[in-house]
Amino acid sequence: MRVREVAQEELVGAIGEDWVDNRRRPYVDGGIAYIPVKEGFSADREIAERRRYNGGGFFMLGDVAVIRGMRPSKKRINELVSFRHPRGVLWIRSFHDHTRIPDAEVMFGDVDEVCHHENGFTYVFDPRSVMFAQGNREEKQRMAGLVKTAEKPERVADMFAGIGYFTIPMAGCGADVHAMEINPVAFRYLQQNIMENRLSDRVQAACGDCRNLLSGIYDRIIMGHFDAITIFGHALRHVRIGSVIHLHSIGMVKHEIQMQVSSAGFSAEIHVHKVKKYRPHTWHMVQDVVFV
Repeated sequence: MRVREVAQEELVGAIGEDWVDNRRRPYVDGGIAYIPVKEGFSADREIAERRRYNGGGFFMLGDVAVIRGMRPSKKRINELVSFRHPRGVLWIRSFHDHTRIPDAEVMFGDVDEVCHHENGFTYVFDPRSVMFAQGNREEKQRMAGLVKTAEKPERVADMFAGIGYFTIPMAGCGADVHAMEINPVAFRYLQQNIMENRLSDRVQAACGDCRNLLSGIYDRIIMGHFDAITIFGHALRHVRIGSVIHLHSIGMVKHEIQMQVSSAGFSAEIHVHKVKKYRPHTWHMVQDVVFV
């Protein structure tokens, strides 16, 4: 297959060019996008057609392949390694309690710190010890877009910041972010990622219980934890008319939100967004609570 090589971040812009062979799919490896070229146009190189992969689902964090769900068979691991050639394969069974520490096992190769690129930002972390919210990519882009199009720079609270999946893109788009994380390991990577993305002047990071760290009034509050409704009342003490709280949950909790908003003496419009399917018939939801 004849291809041209472009930087990964230039892939979207290149897809509409006349020379692109849309009968074949481009693929990305090591930050380079390999785009198939039509006959009659010049190419950078010729590569073998990629093997079709028929194994179970996985996703890449840097150069490590991650599998969720049921324990993968040896055959599935071998197929994945042959197809994607990762440095290592990590199986994540589940995540522990409010710290979101993975219960994980290395199934192949070497797994330690990775350098993962997403939406133009860099994240350094060890997927064996901290969670990366891979499935929330569109929601992260939505949050970044909201602060980017705001009339003035916003003061944002990220109450469950983790390694910075919401903090980094929102700060990168102009927000002043108060990022809070209770897990010391995740907090160390949060600090590192703030520096990696040169956002130290826009992020105030604090390690501890977000209920005790909230301070002042915020334009926007991110509550990116499935149990966020249990501490929603703490966030209500730090809003005003015009503020927005983005509360994550498994299934819709609109009624519970409305009751607490009313009890606190506020009025709010609640807009519900589906992020991804969590299990059959159950969705990861975000409720945008707009105070009016």
